[in-house]
Amino acid sequence: MVGNIAVGGDAPVTVQTMTNTPTSDAEATIAQIRRCEEAGVDIVRVSCPDRESTVALRQIVRAAKVPIVADIHFHYKRALEAADAGAACLRINPGNIGSAERVAEVVAAARANGCAIRIGVNAGSLEKDLLEKYGEPCPDALVESALDHIRILEDHGFHNYKVAVKASDLFLAVAAYHQLANAVDCPLHLGITEAGGLIGGTVKSSIGMGALLWAGIGDTIRVSLSAEPEEEVRVGYELLKALGIRNRGVRVVSCPSCARQGFDVIRTVEALETRLQHIRTPMSLSVLGCVVNGPGEARETDIGITGGGNGKHMVYLSGLTDHHVQDEGMIDHIVRLVEAKAAEIEAGLASPEPVLDAAE
Repeated sequence: MVGNIAVGGDAPVTVQTMTNTPTSDAEATIAQIRRCEEAGVDIVRVSCPDRESTVALRQIVRAAKVPIVADIHFHYKRALEAADAGAACLRINPGNIGSAERVAEVVAAARANGCAIRIGVNAGSLEKDLLEKYGEPCPDALVESALDHIRILEDHGFHNYKVAVKASDLFLAVAAYHQLANAVDCPLHLGITEAGGLIGGTVKSSIGMGALLWAGIGDTIRVSLSAEPEEEVRVGYELLKALGIRNRGVRVVSCPSCARQGFDVIRTVEALETRLQHIRTPMSLSVLGCVVNGPGEARETDIGITGGGNGKHMVYLSGLTDHHVQDEGMIDHIVRLVEAKAAEIEAGLASPEPVLDAAE
């Protein structure tokens, strides 16, 4: 349990992110957390590099609507302070936190305050003895580090933990997670660390974490992007949607557009994705530029639109042709239809699209 959020077992795969504001600036950090909450985040991690940060953490925890994980590096006393400040989980990097005695103190503080612990092993900060043993970061080294620190927690009778073995090399990370999943039975936090910018990082994370999730590995995810935290949350949900693992909001099916398009598909989809971010109800929307594949795709979604001639386009509702709409006001019209459909689903008057198991 991370606060009131279950991680692992039969619980849904949760979506995490991390703030990038100075934690000592509580107001800025809370504002960023609020944007992430609006995007649907389940858990938020906050870095606590100094005493000022752990002092501000108490205010941040009180203001947040989701559990807060305190990210601790180098100084174990920050973990003790964060636990006292109300953090729901302490993320420690064993290679940086220090001796087994210091880890023991962190465990005691976590137990006393009802905190979970995430063991965060990272290829970029492996213990020196493991680097000397293996010569370089490798799956064996990452997993050995994780197992060593799991042993410390369990030797102290602490079992409310999860583990990550992250690397920026997605092949290294995927191999390490597979090896770890075969060695332990505990919740795994997935991530491809330092993945890159919005586009490159999304692709890299989707390949790595997507392969793991498809194999049934992983209980909570963080998409690490050089982008705003709320973008990490949106990408995380899109990844889970694509795998049929978890659905939130509108799933857009749209064509790449070509010379046959009856309206500007690219601009239309951009506008709709922005204006429909507030919809949390799982449902599907198809936006197709012409009548080649359009009708077939539109019949498979809750709401669909296909491009027609002379600025006159066909709207599909629940798989059936329903009415036409002109270019002018088309986006506003689709938004109203989606909002109305979402309200129907929430009121129990209509069924949302099915959420498939990944194996299906």
